[in-house]
Amino acid sequence: MTHWSSRILAARLKVSPSAIQRAWRSYGVKPWKAESFRFSTDPELVGKVTDICGLYLAPPDNAIVLCVDEKSQIQALDRTVPILPMQEGRIERRSHDYYRHGTTTLFAALDIATGQVTGALKPRHRHQEFLAFLKQIERAYRHVLDENRVPVELHLVMDNYAAHKHAAVKVWLEENPRFKVHFTPTHASWMNLVEVWFSIVERQAIRRGVFKSVKDLNNKIRTYVDGWNERSHPFVWTKTAEEILKKANHPTTSNPRH
Repeated sequence: MTHWSSRILAARLKVSPSAIQRAWRSYGVKPWKAESFRFSTDPELVGKVTDICGLYLAPPDNAIVLCVDEKSQIQALDRTVPILPMQEGRIERRSHDYYRHGTTTLFAALDIATGQVTGALKPRHRHQEFLAFLKQIERAYRHVLDENRVPVELHLVMDNYAAHKHAAVKVWLEENPRFKVHFTPTHASWMNLVEVWFSIVERQAIRRGVFKSVKDLNNKIRTYVDGWNERSHPFVWTKTAEEILKKANHPTTSNPRH
């Protein structure tokens, strides 16, 4: 057995199902639930967590913190029949089957202090597209100066995707020292706040959408980003490095109560 029900376990132990259910409630056991987890094996885990939390909680003066990433393989899905809209007493209904018209990739740089997003839509997500997006960020913030009329530093929070560490990207970053890169620990891309924004885009602009083509999908995402920037708000990080690292310690798998 890989999953015991109360009735099957009761028959095996020759007790009543209610006795099994009482025991589960007493010990807080929920065998019908399961979660996944993954520990970061990054040898620089402590340093990276401390660096990024410090960047979020106490940003450097005269600098902008940008969380950068790409949301790839966004599908342009079109339903086989028109959606039946919500009516009084009825929820929205849509056909189970759909047409696939292709995919797009959304590149985004989230300014955590304002919530403003610099975005780009591209057909692929190789280092070439990522480098082009970095150049777009440079143009977008080229004229942002500090009180001494000096361009402010741009601190980029990024994950460890191969395109972000490509040789051509490294060369460009070295030629543009205004950009300071901060990598999240491996298997910890959730520390990049742009992932929160991507989840908002998914819920509000993509998941229930109908798109006749990739061009239609791109146009609707651009419209959403424009609307977002009109009502944007700061993204606030609250976890300290100590709180994260405490949870990152491998928990014991044994429990003497069982």
